[in-house]
Amino acid sequence: MSTQNLSPEPPSEWAGGSLTPATAELAAARIAGASPLERLIALREVVPGKIVFTTSFGIEDQMIAHLIFANKIDIEVSTLDTGRLFPSTYATWAKTEETYGVRIKSHHPDPRELTRLIADIGINGFYHSKEGRTACCNVRKVEPLNRALAGASAWVTGLRADQSSNRGKMALAAWDNSYALLKVSPLFDWTRAEIAAFVEAENVPVNPLHAQGFPSIGCEPCTRAIQPGEDERAGRWWWESDDTKECGLHVDKDGKLVRARQAAA
Repeated sequence: MSTQNLSPEPPSEWAGGSLTPATAELAAARIAGASPLERLIALREVVPGKIVFTTSFGIEDQMIAHLIFANKIDIEVSTLDTGRLFPSTYATWAKTEETYGVRIKSHHPDPRELTRLIADIGINGFYHSKEGRTACCNVRKVEPLNRALAGASAWVTGLRADQSSNRGKMALAAWDNSYALLKVSPLFDWTRAEIAAFVEAENVPVNPLHAQGFPSIGCEPCTRAIQPGEDERAGRWWWESDDTKECGLHVDKDGKLVRARQAAA
């Protein structure tokens, strides 16, 4: 990936080269810029070491990827290829690389663990129990994410507070105990309409499924179009009744959503 390092020497509070919960609070207070671009640039300026943005090629992630690539911010862009993504997601991935002249780093399930999973629950066993579904997410998404975030000081995500009731109290940034890093959501206070207007104006590649009733796009077997009045994530694991449905990427060890505390203005 072609990038330009915009990061100066890190502040003296974490001259040792790695963040702690205490220094992460200081960092969070310094990245509360007015725009997502300002937040990303400030994040790179104040946080030392490796910063990773994980993209699933949804509209929010495409906006963030555009900001990173177009402004040559030194943030690693990675994706989790579960092996069960929509064909249009792979096409969006390819179009993104072509548009910006980059390669997006991919992380895949461990083949041995995947073999064990399928032998245990079957190829589509996630439909039959929540335990089967979470086991599938763990092998196909959570474990690859662990590898993607290895050695990182900060993790950039495309989460928004208004995506679902379960995400409603999130804010810009906080220390994530599960991964021991600073987790930042630069679009946390943006609406879907604002993001859609931005990507249209900037001619950012967008997954065509968004125009077909899929506001949230995950693995093909686990995602459907939503109905009028449903929240954006209602089409994910729709056969489950739990209104706190998450794949495991953004929850703590107790299964609760990791909510970022509001960074100081």
